[in-house]
Amino acid sequence: MHLHDDAPAVSPNVTAGVLLCARALAESLGLAMPSAMDIIDATGAARSRAYEIAQELRASLPALSRAPGRPPVVRVPAPRNEIDALRAEVSHFERAHPGCVHVAGERGHYGDVFRLFVVELRERHASTSLTDFAVAIDVPLGTVEDWLRAPRPTIDVDESAAAEHEAKQVQIETVLAAWRAWSGDFTPFCEHVRRDHRLDFGKTMIGSILAAHGARKASKRAGRSRDEEALRGAFETFFPGAQWVGDGKQLEIFVDGERFAQNLELVVDAKSGAAVGISVRDEEDSAAVVEAFANGKETTGAPPIALLLDNRPSNHTPDVEAALGETMRMRSTPGRAQNKAHVEGEFGLFAQKVPAIEVDTSDARKLARTVAFLIALTFFRAQNHAPRRDRNGFTRVELYGETVTPEAREAARAALRERMRKLELARQTRAARLDPVVCALLDNAFARLGLLDPERHVRDAIACYRVDSVVDGIAIFDAKRAAGTLPAGVDARYLLGIVRNVEHVREADVITDALLRERLAARDRFLEPLVSERDTFLVATPDDGRRLDGLVDRLVDAERAIDRTFWLDAAANVIRTHDDENRCVLARRAARRIHARFRLHTHERHRLVRALMCRIWPLE
Repeated sequence: MHLHDDAPAVSPNVTAGVLLCARALAESLGLAMPSAMDIIDATGAARSRAYEIAQELRASLPALSRAPGRPPVVRVPAPRNEIDALRAEVSHFERAHPGCVHVAGERGHYGDVFRLFVVELRERHASTSLTDFAVAIDVPLGTVEDWLRAPRPTIDVDESAAAEHEAKQVQIETVLAAWRAWSGDFTPFCEHVRRDHRLDFGKTMIGSILAAHGARKASKRAGRSRDEEALRGAFETFFPGAQWVGDGKQLEIFVDGERFAQNLELVVDAKSGAAVGISVRDEEDSAAVVEAFANGKETTGAPPIALLLDNRPSNHTPDVEAALGETMRMRSTPGRAQNKAHVEGEFGLFAQKVPAIEVDTSDARKLARTVAFLIALTFFRAQNHAPRRDRNGFTRVELYGETVTPEAREAARAALRERMRKLELARQTRAARLDPVVCALLDNAFARLGLLDPERHVRDAIACYRVDSVVDGIAIFDAKRAAGTLPAGVDARYLLGIVRNVEHVREADVITDALLRERLAARDRFLEPLVSERDTFLVATPDDGRRLDGLVDRLVDAERAIDRTFWLDAAANVIRTHDDENRCVLARRAARRIHARFRLHTHERHRLVRALMCRIWPLE
């Protein structure tokens, strides 16, 4: 009889049953197993009981083959009377607040007052599944989830005008009364006035009425640069072949229904406007510049004195420098698209004359590149031989063949060299004034973000700004990259633009802060109501969370910049009274509440959050 050293985890009958079950399965697979008698003798089990357990095990084996993952959830639909009650509440609310929901095509636009109503409605019907709730109120499920994740916006439902205005004309009174009851955007309001009030007014007329009576402040577009006319025609040209201009453009190629983006690199002669070189590659990089330049030399038979490229870092790598040889590599002036007007004009004509490129083939990428190259080549060759009315009927080929004297060539070379010398001296002067700590910070950020800047032109330009703006710009760029919201093909210049915009906004904030300090010191009559309102609110609201919510709501509802600065300081003061951990919690709460107010433009919401963070955690 076999003796075990330790007591088995299960009884001998169970052990024998498992082995007998395994033996039955092994026979069908041709595997060697001990006989049934050997199993019974070795385990000391009762023969009949062991066979019963083996049968029970085989019967339970199919239940173990369930697919991986959680079992499906069977959703119980909400009761019909609850769905009907939800729909009735939504319908009543929309009738009481015209314009809070506006549907254009398949897309819905919702006012803040409606979002607040939905959040409160969800609290009252929390037992209803979110899917049934979204269907009942006729709002997409994803939109409802977004609203519930954001903090609840508080809206003053009674949004009446700031003051009563007297109007002599009945139509103007009708527009003002309708606007006071309106909870939506301006464009749908204009449609509402024409459709429901039978007033044949355009958007301009309605906007003028509201602005004249102080009911709405229209946003203004940025004006043109004051020196735009003064700089017209400032690009200096010499003769055909003296200076070329290069740039890239993204082309869309559809092959078998799949979209491919191809970069068209074009080189144009500045004097004649002739397209001399092209290259088609997957992206706009240094290889594209080298290939287009080589194609231009092959077309014309000789390189130019200088090649003008924009400030994209890939245009100024050692590979490009080596390919140009004696040709001077020049940078376009930042912010002056007119520098590349020659090549941009050609791209505009190309977009007008070349139809969409769609190819049906199985050899997708290679054929897409070939087709793009052939179409571009055909277009620009034809363009070069087309007579120009602004050049007395001469073609670009004829203009490029103009005879150039050695004296003119040397004069152009000297002028371009002098221009490059001045640009380099200006760059060295700026670099000598830079803070080495900021430069080291930018070096680390560029390496971490994978930004290309071989000659430090972009980093030196960024380092000229305040350290606060540089740090905020890097953080914004990194956050947009992590969120996947960076535009396609951006480079280091995009970071420079962010830092520049932050600096400009910061300057405006500093000026506003100075005005606010002076006015507070003088107890200016414009700020006295704000001070009184703040003090009354803080006394009546002991909880800091509720205090912060109320101050943030006043911040986003403020019409004047100085009012917003006042409420920013008030909100920051509430947060600064807490320790670091609670500061972070309250700061996130305030940021979510600001971002929940969709009436503010995205850039304005970001600016308010950034200004609040600067007040809570200043770097200087």
